[in-house]
Amino acid sequence: QVRLVESGGGLVPAGGSLRLSCAASGRTFSGSAMAWFRQGPGKEREFVASINWSGDDTTYADAIKGRFSISRDKSKNTLYLQMSSLQLEDTALYYCAADSRLFTAGSSLARSYDYWGQGTQITVSS
Repeated sequence: QVRLVESGGGLVPAGGSLRLSCAASGRTFSGSAMAWFRQGPGKEREFVASINWSGDDTTYADAIKGRFSISRDKSKNTLYLQMSSLQLEDTALYYCAADSRLFTAGSSLARSYDYWGQGTQITVSS
């Protein structure tokens, strides 16, 4: 059974930092694109960041560009999201996602990903 499990969320003051992790099990995603999405209260799910299968190409949403960084450790089958300068608007449930296909580029489209985690909550306080 394929699972994606996010961790690292929590309550953080505005301006603070957090690092999210997404541990995959059940199959390797070292050859597939992965991404982070989020859904804030009363909002639709939105793209945050993606990374291609090789890890050398990343894409970010404008709202978080320059503050967040996506990376992956293929040896650990784990995806990361380093977040800094957190803002109130970053409060959301953060999901990781993985493409089932091989050698894929990252995408901002949710339909590009076949596997999803349950999410980890980040709450930014003033």
